[in-house]
Amino acid sequence: MSELSRKAEGGGATAAGAAARWAAARWATVLNAGGDAASTVANGPWTPLGMLKSSLTWRSAVYLAAGLAFGLGWLVVLVVGLVASVSLLIIWVGLPLLALLMVAWRFGAVLERQLVRAAFGVRIPSPYRPLPEGRNPLLKLRSMAADPATWKDLVYLLALFPITLLEFVVSTVVWAGSAMLLFMPVIVAGDGTGAEVSAGFVSYWAGNPIEALPISLMGLFGLVVAMYVTRVMAIAHSAFAGLMLGPSPAQKENVELRKRTEHLRASRARGVDAAEFERRRIERDLHDGAQQRLLAVAMDIGRARAKLEEDPEGARALIEQAHAGTKEAISELRDLARGIYPAILTDRGLDPALSGLAGRAPVPVEVDVDLPERPPAAVESIAYFIVAESLANIAKYARATRASVRVVREDRWVVVEVIDNGVGGASARPGGGLAGLADRAATIDGMLIVDSPPGGPTIIRADLPCTW
Repeated sequence: MSELSRKAEGGGATAAGAAARWAAARWATVLNAGGDAASTVANGPWTPLGMLKSSLTWRSAVYLAAGLAFGLGWLVVLVVGLVASVSLLIIWVGLPLLALLMVAWRFGAVLERQLVRAAFGVRIPSPYRPLPEGRNPLLKLRSMAADPATWKDLVYLLALFPITLLEFVVSTVVWAGSAMLLFMPVIVAGDGTGAEVSAGFVSYWAGNPIEALPISLMGLFGLVVAMYVTRVMAIAHSAFAGLMLGPSPAQKENVELRKRTEHLRASRARGVDAAEFERRRIERDLHDGAQQRLLAVAMDIGRARAKLEEDPEGARALIEQAHAGTKEAISELRDLARGIYPAILTDRGLDPALSGLAGRAPVPVEVDVDLPERPPAAVESIAYFIVAESLANIAKYARATRASVRVVREDRWVVVEVIDNGVGGASARPGGGLAGLADRAATIDGMLIVDSPPGGPTIIRADLPCTW
């Protein structure tokens, strides 16, 4: 009998979980505008043991049981305040009273967002428009009255009492009823007269504690069902709160678009600054390097021409010196050009170019490039310089004995990873080389992640958007 009871209980819990998940999905679909809030709650554990251990279950249960007082309080305040304000509008006293009430219910909505966050772990962003600057309270009140979010707050607080009343009744019935069934053997033992449990046309009489054990198993199953009911009501409540107290879909899109625009504007500005810095570096390298060598070559050739008839051997030595200087200038120009955009990257692609970098590194570097085809030139260039700067940092600071470079495609991204077994501690400090790489990646809406705990290993990862 006990084995069958356990199987029935397990099957019932599974069925209850499936039903609860179906109901949660339906609620999230119906209240799509509040789906962000609902999904946060729905992503919690759904197994009976997981819900039993999760604080979300018990925080939700406390809120659903105690929220009735909050809803009733705001219903009384708002109804009395609105009636008094409208009644006193004739003598103009109602207008400041209504303004004060509006400020109060906006504060109540802010408090409710905090309570929902504490109970369900759901953060509801503020939907309000910015208030006018200055100290004029009339302008601020007019802006608040013209904000649709203010009136959504009012509707939510007025609807809060019937919603919390329903939640309180359901919570009380399922939790208290299940607890009473669970402790039925104790009740029967204390009463001494037995107890009867009826459900529709089915009834069960328990005359002693042993006969009451099946009822106790029903109570245990009821507690499992109560946890699922609590979770579904928490999803419904958080979805409704997200719908009424959070920003509308249009506001969310505007906020995201504004953030993205600001991010792109900042990244473009950093890209322009990086390009200007690079131009000055090239100018400085040309002035201090190749230009000085070519000037020395010109002077040597001029001196050789003057000595050509009188001192042929001296002229020959000057020509040899000019020839060596020319070769050095060509080498410096080649290195400078490689720093701008290496020819091997243009001619043969990323794999040979990175292999060339690895071959010049002071530590063994394993290179793995797995791309279905060549990415755009901008992506190739940024990937190349990320690897070049990372390997240069490894040579200077990491004290590593080996490193690896991996370039793969993941969905619509080209992922570049450089890993070394050095001492770690690297970070993208403002003005540093890694910060410059992050700015390079940001110019094409990519990102750079530096993971370098003290003691290593160091992982430099860049995600670069790419469409073939």
